[in-house]
Amino acid sequence: MSDTEAQNDASATAAAAAPATGKNHNKYRRDKPWDTDDIDHWKIDAFTRDDNPHPFTEESSFATLFPKYREAYLREVWPHVTRALAAHGLACELDLIEGSMTVRTTRKAFDPYAILNARDLIKLLSRSVPFQQAVKILDDNVACDIIKIGNIVRNKERFVKRRQRLVGPNGNTLKAIELLTECYILVQGNTVSVMGSHKGLKTVRRIVLDCLANIHPIYHIKELMIRRELAKDPQLAKENWDRFLPKFRKRNVPSNKKPLKKVGPKPEAKPLFPPAQTPRQVDLQLESGEYFLKPKEKAARAAAQKAADEAEKRKERLAERAAPFVAPEEATGEEARKALKRKRDDEARAAKADEANRLDQLKQKFLANKTDLKAQANTPAPAAAGADKKKDPTSKPAKKKAKKN
Repeated sequence: MSDTEAQNDASATAAAAAPATGKNHNKYRRDKPWDTDDIDHWKIDAFTRDDNPHPFTEESSFATLFPKYREAYLREVWPHVTRALAAHGLACELDLIEGSMTVRTTRKAFDPYAILNARDLIKLLSRSVPFQQAVKILDDNVACDIIKIGNIVRNKERFVKRRQRLVGPNGNTLKAIELLTECYILVQGNTVSVMGSHKGLKTVRRIVLDCLANIHPIYHIKELMIRRELAKDPQLAKENWDRFLPKFRKRNVPSNKKPLKKVGPKPEAKPLFPPAQTPRQVDLQLESGEYFLKPKEKAARAAAQKAADEAEKRKERLAERAAPFVAPEEATGEEARKALKRKRDDEARAAKADEANRLDQLKQKFLANKTDLKAQANTPAPAAAGADKKKDPTSKPAKKKAKKN
């Protein structure tokens, strides 16, 4: 009996053993002796030349532009780029006139996905990623993502602040994200270039977009650190981690506090009927009779009104100019005598106050001089000074003796 017949008999026996009322789910199932537990179904085997010995029938090519400031660096590293792509059977071209890079397949290429990796390579080079890092994209286990952040925030100053928030002081925030996601991240202009695994790329994209949406990266860093510690525990491998993760986002929870009652005058009751409609310009003209006037009469009335307004304004201007030259009203009779008496009394009072201040100042000055003289008189003169005066020939007694001689 062959293996196929044995499998058919086994399936028939299983179908007969199943109850007649239910469905037979094992009807088309076959044993797979080659499928064992030690096989990794997610493993990606390396693509070699033996997998595709024949050349491609068509040529594929990709091109991308690069900024002017990258021209000097690209000219320096282009020989290394050519050698790296030649190992995969690809050719490249650097056009300095148009400012573009082109990659294409050749007859020696055998991996159909290699041209897509080469396309990513020139994209990373144009976004200021160094060649030593960008060449790692040719490995099948490394993927890349270029996140465009230029059109997320409209305000330029706010965009620059949030982009700097992603980098952090001295690049510490960016370095922490790189260590937790195991990805290479480069912030350049309006784009963020990322290289790493697909899982890490997804995490970094979420962090970058949330940072531009005003959510600080430190919250994601804390969450990633907690996830890393939880992954080390085998007992929590199949459990939900939501109870361990912090919840930083704000919730719009209505507060239980009742609003305070406003103390003040009660609002007036609204009228029962709505207010009257504002009359139109045509209605006003009908009331005044202007609507039925001829154009010439309307123009004459407008000119007369304009002249009257100008005359009134002219009169107001003349009154304003003449106001400084109008003499003030002066008091006469009894009021004038009272005002003059008040003025003289004020002057006399001020003169007495000045005299009293002057006498006080002189008195204080005299007392100060008297105190100084007393202090000098009480101070004893030194004896040496008296001896020097007797011996000094220039003193007055010496001069008198000289005259007698």
